[in-house]
Amino acid sequence: MASDFHVPLAPCHLREMGSGFSSPDGNCWIVPSLPPAIVVSDPKNVEHVLRNNDLFIKGAFFRSRSWDLFGNGIINADGELWKIQRKAGLRFFSIGILKTFINDALPPILADTEKRLDAVAKQGGITDMQDVFLELTTRLMGKMAYDMDMPASLPFSKAFDYASGAIGDRFQNPFWKIKEFVLGAPLRRAVSEIKRFSSIIVSSTVEARYNDGLSSNVHKAERGKPLQNNLINSLLDHISEHQVVADAAMNYLSAGRDTTAQSLTWTLYLLLRHPNIQEPLLDELYDLFPSKATSAPLNLDLDTVQPSHLPYTYSIFTESLRLYPPVPFELKECVAPTTFPDGTWLPKGAVVLWVPWAMGRSYDIWGADAEIFKPERWLSTDRKTIQLQKSPYEFPVFNAGPRSCLGKKLAELLAVDVLARMMWRYDFEEVIDVKEGGCGIGNERRSQNSLTLPMEGGLPVRIKIREKGRK
Repeated sequence: MASDFHVPLAPCHLREMGSGFSSPDGNCWIVPSLPPAIVVSDPKNVEHVLRNNDLFIKGAFFRSRSWDLFGNGIINADGELWKIQRKAGLRFFSIGILKTFINDALPPILADTEKRLDAVAKQGGITDMQDVFLELTTRLMGKMAYDMDMPASLPFSKAFDYASGAIGDRFQNPFWKIKEFVLGAPLRRAVSEIKRFSSIIVSSTVEARYNDGLSSNVHKAERGKPLQNNLINSLLDHISEHQVVADAAMNYLSAGRDTTAQSLTWTLYLLLRHPNIQEPLLDELYDLFPSKATSAPLNLDLDTVQPSHLPYTYSIFTESLRLYPPVPFELKECVAPTTFPDGTWLPKGAVVLWVPWAMGRSYDIWGADAEIFKPERWLSTDRKTIQLQKSPYEFPVFNAGPRSCLGKKLAELLAVDVLARMMWRYDFEEVIDVKEGGCGIGNERRSQNSLTLPMEGGLPVRIKIREKGRK
């Protein structure tokens, strides 16, 4: 949803609307919707939801709206279907896989990205960095999920972008079924393309496994090593139904592709709006690579992109996630009556929402400077170590509890790697002129309607190759 997400709220301690809800304070509100729903913001209440995975499930309200896009995938799944996909994901997101993607898969894709940006810099033109980041993450996640090069220009990628926005609209429009009955043909075509593409990939992988003898447990045991390093093989090892595998792979692709690209876009935007933050970032890179010329590529790897080596760069990305979480709201449905830590009681079937976008700006959680972009809040006084530690229930950007994000580490390392390389090599200037795609003097860029947080209109910039040497 958009960063100016609004719902009509009324204090639930008034016990209005005949819901039977009760709360002793103002940390919970009634949302006039069907089914009855509340929004929680107290970290203790959020923890109650996220820790109790069997009590709070995705539920029919969420699945009925997201089914066309996510199907039986892990984003929608509950119970055993969720557990088996979680197990497959845990097997895949190992340290060895992280090393493979950061050290081997990412560099050639980044090299292509730099060629594209070098050409823009040479011509003195304008490029959309959200589009650049989306191309990068689509290719990388396509390699991870399907072991194939998947440019963002593919019909599948375009279809997915459209479907994500249309599905997001369902959560804001109570009359979405009527709207789609009349105007839903483009969404149906997009979903059809997504399903067609996913099914082809699964069928091709199954055929390749059969031809290579990989479908035999005896052969796997004899190999003594993991299957081909892509997610779809890990899923096929655990799930026999091919449509579920297709849905699961699509869910993982979606979770990594869009959220990482959008987080990088908002991070770059914040750096352009706060140029004073760029200098200490570059100083950190100079300290780590003192012999490098600025225009020479950085030799980053799994070791050097860790917070211990690049704490300031890491804190910039983390601070950006606080202000612009890629999944700005979450919701679940309770399957039995429950009482929250603050005394709020909910009946069976009620929907609970929490909004990381709002929690990231909470004065109660972050203090009086909550709305200020301040990477230093995460660091020690000398900026050499990450010091501030927030619980995932105060900072639920990567979810928490049993459903905590499996790709958290990959997303952080990937973002720090890409951010460091981009800022090292290029000097970016945000385009402000509305005629050139900018948002106008004195205006902030906004997010567009989606399940995640894409920047409306992208992030148009001018690029120069950064001058050599420390200032």
